[in-house]
Amino acid sequence: MKVLIIKTSSLGDVIHTLPALTDAGRFIAGIQFDWVVEQAFAEVPTWHPLVHKVIPVALRRWRKQAFLALKSGEWRIFREQLQAEKYDYIIDAQGLIKSAFLTYFSQGLRCGLNWKSAWEPLASLAYQQKYAVEPEQHAVVRIRQLFSQVLNYSMPNALADYGIDRAQLAHTNTQMPYVVLLHGTTWPTKHWPEIYWQQLAKQIAALGLAIKIPWGNLTEHQRAQRIAQDIPQAEVLPKLNLAGVASVLAGAKACVAVDTGLGHLAAALKVPTLSLYGPTNPNLTGTMGSYQQHLMAKFSCAPCLQKKCDYTGLREIEPPCFGQLNPPLVLQQLQQLIASTAEI
Repeated sequence: MKVLIIKTSSLGDVIHTLPALTDAGRFIAGIQFDWVVEQAFAEVPTWHPLVHKVIPVALRRWRKQAFLALKSGEWRIFREQLQAEKYDYIIDAQGLIKSAFLTYFSQGLRCGLNWKSAWEPLASLAYQQKYAVEPEQHAVVRIRQLFSQVLNYSMPNALADYGIDRAQLAHTNTQMPYVVLLHGTTWPTKHWPEIYWQQLAKQIAALGLAIKIPWGNLTEHQRAQRIAQDIPQAEVLPKLNLAGVASVLAGAKACVAVDTGLGHLAAALKVPTLSLYGPTNPNLTGTMGSYQQHLMAKFSCAPCLQKKCDYTGLREIEPPCFGQLNPPLVLQQLQQLIASTAEI
């Protein structure tokens, strides 16, 4: 059986799809997946053993440069790749208009969420087979349920298995156990205060652990340097691609993360991870898997699901919802997490 997955972005959303492939492989012998994904995340599907071919797409860039995409032939080449195979099923695992649009250029039975279940209901008009999935569930569960309905098997109750061989990615050579600090994220409201990161890094170093700090852009690089300042055990990593970051994560003793795609990558690699949530709800999009712990802000308006903070009260820290998630509390929880997973 050949199945085409359309799940283009973002990093966390792509990672959320992996357990559904593992489920399907346990019930359907010989099943094979191809995957349409944004170029920036094209490495991720290749880490799952059931993915045969990755078809990169550049929708984000093409929407800004549509004429150039047509003139350069990029769109034609992409469309030819989609039409090169005949699939038993095409599963739009994203439920957006942009992903539904891509199903029309593929050969096979178009499947996706129905009007009440898709994030953008109009997307459901593109599908030949439509399925109901309860929206108020974790994203991983939603996708596992969709695949089980499309491919006709009962979704297992087992914990999500992302299918990634952590040992194959762990190539970091270090004699000192280390913790990775995943400080970078998108929304301003999801950022744990920088001063908290600095305090936590010093406290982790005092435990005799090294610290590795990745970054993805100039702003994150500068913040990483400030976090690591005056801490000999802290290393600001060089600019790494996703495979490089995965290699560092796979060798880590533990990880502290905000709500970020790399936190989901750590979860997929079964790295003990303490994730910090302010405006977002971990019950819907938090890290899921083995050795995952969530600390959620206990604040009057959390989770607000807002990119901009509208709180009008006293602001002792920015964003204010993280005030109670201070470094001593985070360190205590991190130590407990490390102790509970000492055997891995």
